[in-house]
This record gives sequence, structure tokens and C-alpha cells, in this order.
Amino acid sequence: MSGKVSDSEKTENTSDDSDKKKDKYGEETKYDPTFNGPIKNRGCTDVICCILFLICFLGMGVVGYWAYYEGDPITLIYPSDSQGNLCGYGTYSDKPNLFFFDLLTCAKQGAAVAVTGCPTPQVCVATCPSGYWTWYSAYIQETVTMVQSTTEREKMICDYNTTATTTSKTIKELVESDSCAAYYVDSSPIVGRCVPSIFTTLVNLTANLVTNSNESIVGADNSTITGSALQAGSKYLAIFLSAKEYGEQILSDLRASWWMILIGLGIACVLAFIWIVVMRWVAGIMVWLTIIAFLGLFGFSTYYTFTMWVSLKDNPSAQGNFEFTTNLSYYTNLATTWLVLGIISASILGILLLILLFLRERILIAIALIKEASRAVSSMMFTLLWPVIPFLLQIVLFAYWALTALYLASSGRKSYATTNSTNSSNISTTSENLLNSCPTDTNISAVTTLCNFVKYDVGEYTIYLQFYMLFMLFWVMNFIIALGQLTLAGAFASYYWAFSKPQDIPAFPMTASLGRSFRYHLGSIAFGSLIIAIIQIIRVFLEYIESKVKGSENPVAKFLIKCLKCVFWCLEKFMKFLNKNAYIMIAVYGKNFCTSAKNAFFLIMRNIVRVAVIDKVADFLLFISKLVVVAATTAGAFFFFDGRITFLANYTPSLNFYLVPVIVIAIGSYVIAAAFFSVYGMGVDTLFLCFLEDLERHDGSAEKPYYMNKDLKGILGKKNKVKSKDD
Repeated sequence: MSGKVSDSEKTENTSDDSDKKKDKYGEETKYDPTFNGPIKNRGCTDVICCILFLICFLGMGVVGYWAYYEGDPITLIYPSDSQGNLCGYGTYSDKPNLFFFDLLTCAKQGAAVAVTGCPTPQVCVATCPSGYWTWYSAYIQETVTMVQSTTEREKMICDYNTTATTTSKTIKELVESDSCAAYYVDSSPIVGRCVPSIFTTLVNLTANLVTNSNESIVGADNSTITGSALQAGSKYLAIFLSAKEYGEQILSDLRASWWMILIGLGIACVLAFIWIVVMRWVAGIMVWLTIIAFLGLFGFSTYYTFTMWVSLKDNPSAQGNFEFTTNLSYYTNLATTWLVLGIISASILGILLLILLFLRERILIAIALIKEASRAVSSMMFTLLWPVIPFLLQIVLFAYWALTALYLASSGRKSYATTNSTNSSNISTTSENLLNSCPTDTNISAVTTLCNFVKYDVGEYTIYLQFYMLFMLFWVMNFIIALGQLTLAGAFASYYWAFSKPQDIPAFPMTASLGRSFRYHLGSIAFGSLIIAIIQIIRVFLEYIESKVKGSENPVAKFLIKCLKCVFWCLEKFMKFLNKNAYIMIAVYGKNFCTSAKNAFFLIMRNIVRVAVIDKVADFLLFISKLVVVAATTAGAFFFFDGRITFLANYTPSLNFYLVPVIVIAIGSYVIAAAFFSVYGMGVDTLFLCFLEDLERHDGSAEKPYYMNKDLKGILGKKNKVKSKDD
């Protein structure tokens, strides 16, 4: 597992092409006898960006304070009736369900009903209707007998100010004044809303709906109600509410399994820590074992999936089309599923074998850098704990942003509206013509009976504040990431430029690097993170535009948007790569962001072959390490929540979707593994740039000895005339 690179690589910097490259991308770093690591005598950089960041950060606090003062998330949780009262909360806590007088009015809104609300009278009820009722037959009965029918009136659902059994008004007058519902059908509560549950029992949706006594159900205008019309009226509302119900079921699963999820994430932390600790001593062996394990995993996956496909391909019951379902066994019983998985596994296996075959010499250099990073971590153990600090800061930031966004979304005022038409059968009316805005007044008694609450309006400036908070989320999140990178870069640079390790390593390198970052370079961190945030907000804006033109038939616009999305995705990746290397140069030399980014870029371009291969190979090897941790944790979670671990079956909770905690653990495990292995990633990148500068600054003579370790010197065929203690 050791060797030397080819002669062509050894002489890369001496060729004519390399000389031209040096002229184009600046001169090589000159030898400086006073340089021995991160410069201590430095000044503040990019002060204007630091001031701008602090002002915008304070703006986040102002927006948060205003949102908490104006908003009330309760209005987003509980349904509201026509007067803006919350069903199931406060005065109406005993009436948790919302009943719609005429769902056909919702059809006139179309899909916009989820946003604009349904402009029909709505009241809170204790239970949703469990039968069928219509006003017309009861009205005819009272007209013929000249006596109020207490039995029929007790079935009516009316507003809070109307009692059908005691009022002197006729049933027709109650219905026409929107004091009582003209009809209702068998309904079920979905997220606190009464939605018809009759469609599965109807054979012919176009037929007229009838009551239990076989009387046709009619609306307020005496038009008959059909199943298809009622389905159109509740279609979009039911879809919207069903999505919310799925969301509530997912939240219920998370509440039932939260402590098990925490245990799973704790196991991921332990596995990542063990993996890193083991790599401290046997990094090379672990890397090769990781590669072998990955090859074995996909080799076994290829064998197993094709074996399952062969066993199912001739089975008629295993044939069928892919359909969306939450039942995982449906997919595992299809032969096509195993064929697709087999092809994917075989393709990945082939790609890995080719990479291993053609890049084996470069992998040796990557292993040497990882070994050196392992030695650096063993000398600075606090680097393993450092990812916890940025991770906690990111959690706090995201929680603050989410709460502020929630309060901003609930900061709107009550919106009232009425209809232009009483023809319930006309479901083609557009939402623009349907709603007439009513004066918003907190005094509900001043609102007429025909003017109904439909929704909470978004505040005039709310959308701009939400946009500002999203931008600041990106900026501060990238600021935290950059602070972590700069701090780690300073510590690892201190390690590399110690000639005799660990004797010459400065005391408390992490603390010293963090102090330099806070004292001198907050402006540079803000500058770099601002660039990334701007690119990310542009990408969000492009996603928004794409969603708006998705139904457009203009192929040029669609093509242009997709091209822009691709360009900004690539730009973000490039800038993140350049920023990270710029932070390394800032940590070493203490110069401003632009100068450091230019120097880092020129250094990379002067050694583009090594950078393009070695850096990516190292990233690939670290990515494999992340996948091993994630795969082990996710597999254990899957078998536990699926009840396959028999001795833990008593602890397995009863869930609506057992994959919910598994997915959460998988995502959380990846975040944890990424945080832990980011230490190694930053260590390798920092040591690699220092290694490149070491090659340019020094020649191995007694005056200019190399600082790289003996493994790297052996791979490159370099040696010092004066040996250090670690040689």
C-alpha cells in the first residue's frame, strides 16, 4: 500500500507548459526564513463587511421581535369559523370540528381554496354530521301542516345566534339568510374539518343525493345536489386537509418515537467517533477496508438483487406497474423492483472498480494526507469536539428562523368576504368574481351575517420580511460554517508548519485559531458567506419562477430557467470550494478575503493535476466513511422499527408509518457523520495546501528543509538533508 508517483508527476513543475502556467497564475511562493506557520502579527480584514453583517444580524432580531408581537401560531393550528373563532380552542374548546354550510361554494375557488379560504358560512360543531338532511322537504311539510316540525328543526345546523326550534322564521327564511345550512351529508373530521365521506359508497356520482327517507337533497336555491358536484366542492379542500392529516400523523409518529430517534442519533455519534479514533492509528488500513467493504456491499447487493429478480421474473403475481403506496412490501414483491436495483448496484460497482484501477497511485497520496490528518487530530483532540459547537449554533439559528417564519405567517389580520351568486350549481365561477372583500373589523358584531370570515390575510410587508429572514438564514448559516472552517484551518496549519512534531506544535492551537478568527477575520468570514448566500437566494428565486411557469407552453422560457439553475448550482459548488481554500490562506497569512481567494486559486491552478485528483479522491474516501456510519445506523433503525429485532420487540412503538423515524435517523446520522468527518476533510484540505506551498518554498536543503512527513516525501521521492525528529 505504498509507492511512488510516476516520473511525469515528479517533473510536472519543470516542464515548459508548467513554466507558462506559473507565469499565467503567478509566481511560486518564495522561501521566507522567518515563516514558520500562521502569522501572528496581522490586522483586521474586510471591516465593512463585518459592520454590514452585524447590522443585518441585528435586523433579524428586530424582525423576530415584531413577529412575536404581531403573530399568533394558534391561528395556523385550529380551524376558524365565519366569525374568526377558533374551533377546539378557548370558548369553543368543546366544538373541535368546522362545518361548511355549502361545500359547492368551495368548488368555485378551485385549488385556490387552500389559500383563499372557502366563502361559505362556517360554524364550529361538536361532531360532524353522520346522516343526510335537506331543507326543502321539511319546509314543504311545515307549509302543508302550518305547524313547525320540531323533529326536523332539531336536525338543522345553524349559526350561534340562531336556534331553529325557537325562532319564528320559516325554514326557507333561515336557509336563504344563511342562518342555517340548506343540507348536509355524512361527513368525517379531517384535521378538524367536516369533509364528506360518502364518495366510496356512491355507485353513480352523477345521480342526485337523497336523504335516508329517499328525498332528493337540494341547495338553498332548490337545485339538486349530485355526488359529482359535492365531490368537486370538496376535492381541493379534501386534498389539502388530507395532506395536513398526513403531516399530523407524521408528527404523531415523531412524538411517539422521539426518544428512540435520539438513541439512534447517539449511536451514530458513537460509531462516527469510533471510526475516527480507529483511523488515528490505522488510517491506511481503514481506508482500504472501507473501499473493500463498499465494494463488497455493492457486490453482494448486485448478487442479491439479481437473484431475487431471477426468482420472481417468471412469477405472474410479481408482474405489475409501479404505483405510489406506503406499503413497502408492494415494491419488494415486484420483479421489476429487483431488476432496477440490480442494474443500479452493478453500475455503481463497475464505476468503483474502474476508479480503483486507474487512480490507485493517487489514492496512496490521499491516504498519506489522511494519515497526516489523523496524526494532527491525535495531537489536537479538541478538533473532534469542535463540530459540536457549529452544529449547535446551526440548530439554534434554524429554530429561531422557523419560529420567526411561523409567527410571521400568523401575523395577518382576519379577512371577510361574501359571494356574488347564490346559485350553488354554478361551479365554474372564478375566485376573482366570487369574493367581495368586506371591511376588516375586530368588532365581530359590526360584520353583517352575509359577510363571512374566510382566512387570515398576509400582512402587506410579511412576504418581504419572510424573504429577508430566508436570506439571513442562508447568510448566518454559511457564516457559522465558514467560522468553523477558518478555525480548523488555523489549527491544522499550525500543526503542519511545526518542523518537529509534536514538540513544535503551539499550545492550544484551536483556541488560538478561534481567537484570531474572532479578533481579525469576522469581516472576511462575512464576505465569503455573503457570496454563497446571494447565490443560494438566487437559486430559490429561480425555483419560484420555475413553479410559476411550470404550466406555460413556452419551451424557451423553460429551457432558459433550467440552464440558469444549472449555472448557479455549479457556481455555488465552485464558490464553496474556493471559499474553503481562501479561508485556509486567511488562517495562515491573515490577508483579506479577495487576496486570499486569489492566492489560493493561483496555487491550485499551478498544481491543478494534483488538486483535481488527490483532493477529490480524499473527499470520496471520506464520503465512503460517512456512508458506512449512515448505512449501519439506518439498517439498525429499520430492523428495530419493523419489529425484526425480537429481543427488543417490547420496545417497538405502534406507528402510522414506521419509515418516518427511520428516515429521520438516516438524515440525522448523515448530518452527524458529515460534522465529524468534516474535521478530517478540513484537515486534509489544509494540509494539502500547506503541502503544495511546502513544495514551492523548500527544496530539502539544510537552509530550506521540507515540512511534510516522511510518507509524503517517500511517495514523491523527496528527502531532507537535515532530518526532523519525526523522520
